[in-house]
Amino acid sequence: MFVLIVGAGRVGSAVARWSLDQGNEVSVLDEDPLSQERLNRDQTTSWDDAGGMFTVGTALEVDALEAAGIERADVCIVCTDGDNTNLVVGQVAQRRVEVGRVIVRVLDPFRAEWYREQGLHTICPTQVAIEMLEEAVVSS
Repeated sequence: MFVLIVGAGRVGSAVARWSLDQGNEVSVLDEDPLSQERLNRDQTTSWDDAGGMFTVGTALEVDALEAAGIERADVCIVCTDGDNTNLVVGQVAQRRVEVGRVIVRVLDPFRAEWYREQGLHTICPTQVAIEMLEEAVVSS
């Protein structure tokens, strides 16, 4: 399976390393060339030597997404540090490129819910924290 991860922060790099360890073909796109260091951290081989791909580019530029392999992607995980970027890239992957599975991290729970209702698979850590707090309040 070909997995494209947009954003090589803590979340993106952890998911990328895990996915590569599972035997998937993994490509990561990030605008910061130094973010590749996160992919190499605590590894016995470099990201490139392990078979991972890394593209430097801006997620909102179609050329960068194409260079990273979006048209080949079976799964696209979008986890940059910006909700707007994540939502736009997620929609491009889903609607324009027709990637089979698109997962988008969105920190704003209201926007995450609205886009989920529009058919985009969103993950909202803020909503998870709210739900866990609600559970704690109810059980106390």
